[in-house]
Amino acid sequence: MLSVYNTLTKNLDEVAPIEPDVIKMYSCGPTVYRDAHIGNLRSYLMADWIRRALEFQGLEVRHIKNITDVGHMRQEVLEQGEDKVIAAALAEGKTPAEIAQFYTDRFLADEASLNIIRAMEFPKATDHVAEMLEIVEDLVAKGTAYVVEGNVYFAVSEFPEYGKLSGNIHEAELLEAVRVDADPNKRDPRDFTLWKSAEEGREIKWPSPWGEGFPGWHIECSAMSIKYLGRRFDIHTGGVDNIFPHHEGEIGQSEAYVGEPVVNTWVHGQHLLADGVKMAKSTGNSFILSDFENQGLEPLAFRYLCMTARYRTRLNFTFTALKAAQRGLQRLRNRVREWSVSLQSTSNDGSAVEEWTGKFLDRVNDNLDLPGALALTWEMARCDLPGQTKLKIARQFDHVLGLDLDAAGDGRDAPDDVASRIDERAALRKTGDYIQADRIRGQLAEEGYDLQDGRDGTKVRVKAQWEMTEQQRDTVSSSAEVPSLIDMDDAFDFTIAVVANNYVGDVQRCVESALKWVGDRSAEVIVVDNGSTDGTPDWLDELADAQPAVRAIHADHTLGEGAAKNIALKQSLGKTIVMLDTSVELGGDIFDRIGEMLDDPNTGVAGPFGLRTDDLHHFHDGEGETGEMDAMQAYCFAFRRNRLRDVGLMRESFRFYRNLDIDYSFHFKDKGYRVYSDQSLPVILHEHRVWSDLAEGERDELSRKNYGRFLDKWGERTDLLASNQPIT
Repeated sequence: MLSVYNTLTKNLDEVAPIEPDVIKMYSCGPTVYRDAHIGNLRSYLMADWIRRALEFQGLEVRHIKNITDVGHMRQEVLEQGEDKVIAAALAEGKTPAEIAQFYTDRFLADEASLNIIRAMEFPKATDHVAEMLEIVEDLVAKGTAYVVEGNVYFAVSEFPEYGKLSGNIHEAELLEAVRVDADPNKRDPRDFTLWKSAEEGREIKWPSPWGEGFPGWHIECSAMSIKYLGRRFDIHTGGVDNIFPHHEGEIGQSEAYVGEPVVNTWVHGQHLLADGVKMAKSTGNSFILSDFENQGLEPLAFRYLCMTARYRTRLNFTFTALKAAQRGLQRLRNRVREWSVSLQSTSNDGSAVEEWTGKFLDRVNDNLDLPGALALTWEMARCDLPGQTKLKIARQFDHVLGLDLDAAGDGRDAPDDVASRIDERAALRKTGDYIQADRIRGQLAEEGYDLQDGRDGTKVRVKAQWEMTEQQRDTVSSSAEVPSLIDMDDAFDFTIAVVANNYVGDVQRCVESALKWVGDRSAEVIVVDNGSTDGTPDWLDELADAQPAVRAIHADHTLGEGAAKNIALKQSLGKTIVMLDTSVELGGDIFDRIGEMLDDPNTGVAGPFGLRTDDLHHFHDGEGETGEMDAMQAYCFAFRRNRLRDVGLMRESFRFYRNLDIDYSFHFKDKGYRVYSDQSLPVILHEHRVWSDLAEGERDELSRKNYGRFLDKWGERTDLLASNQPIT
């Protein structure tokens, strides 16, 4: 039987049902005021594989997955709009409940596209306030909770076992772990809110013995899990970020209410990283399934990718890895398709099916070892069993894997003209004319048909959308995939480097002005198309076809700003690199003057928009001055390419552009180079739409986090400031 790592006991525990032959499982579901990102979905895939493994071994699984709608959110959070979608929906007159339903439907569609078996119930928090109030009243009566000015708090000191899930068992550790807010009503900073008094103007509120209010976050799962699964159930799942404080609070509430342990086994899935960092909206890497589908990639490729790592280990998502998973899934399906038309005998194959299924379950039952199960699947695919026997085994495995292995293509039949060309190719092969036969194969491949030659003849498969998309344009998924030319000799006088992300008109204005004023100088223009989804990629390709000096490098998704700029830097071959932002337009010749400034061996960075600071905590414009600065803004940021060998590339932890230019300026200053500004350079600033199109809250959060990264590295280096440098 399945054994999993129990976060509570810190051991591998066998899942032994409390009720014979029935497993009761609760999963912390989505918060439905935005799309679930793929990090969330990895956790739901983990729960799905647990369920599939148990059901495959004959157990009934009663699975409950709650919907956290907006009832617990403060009114100001709703009104300011966590993102622009929420703000726009409220402006259109949609209610918070309508917004929550919209995202609930999107979540259910995402789960279906990932082959996640639908839970028996999806209870909504706002439909179960009465059950929450029942628990809160009981806790108040027992003295485990207390009331202050209409707010009800859980008294952590009254529950001695608080901290046993997360391991934060000492008071100091808990104080360090909790998010301490300035709530003077709390008796103890560790206490958390069970019921909140409704603020003035709040629309979503309920009556209670303590006045109108709304529930805290943790209480909903206690109420709904107990209502639907009883006062004792088998498994509770979630992500590691739920362990503290959410699940720790849930244990405290539930056990104080019931009087004994409620959950036998707590299972938590590790974080999904994206491009090497934790996935979060604030870092711009919280990908959703539609980001895959926009590139023609299947959601089930993500399911396959998640199987390549244990659920308790971090998995680094990249689009390169996703494409590899898509190819692996397609190859496996192709094998299944070949077996399905195999004429090999399948007599007496029962023992082989039983043997392989037993080996498969050994891996799955070992703490959900899906990488091992997937490796075994490929081992079986390559063995010498008859095709029909392999087909039976694969279908057994797929009850747990959930990969739709019988789906070999999109289901379309090849039209008659394709069939006739396949026959023509077969005739050419028989006569030994392989050149013409390969020509037909290549034509059919471009049209979307994959030919597979075998002992039983040639079979045709209609290519999936992702395969056709891959043929259209070469793309990169990270800066690591791009070779570095830094150690090569200069091939041009200038490299003009631009990172573009949509706003094709802005890209066009910037690049065309650079081409105009660089004139007949020896120069190249490198534009990194940073995952644009408008007409930018097509315009760049057309420009590159017409202008040999222009080269476009396409990313298959929006990379971090540091990574995108590093691609341009690694590929540059100009003696001088001039980085331009798409919000600028050159209004005259800047190149001779930039060259003059950089001729000074002490100058590392040149440009028109310098910044000064007295204390590293506030930077201000250079106020029209020409001379040494503390940093250069990225609107126009120029330096000699050979400095890269000394200074290095940009920090890719800066996924958003704000303050990356300041950080990179200090890389130059740390190596002893000056930052020099001449604000007379004819560079025209236009609206920076990457900035202006963000909600105000997003701007503040992204800027603050990047500034924190800058200060973490340079906050003590006042010795680098221009005001502290000797006059030369």
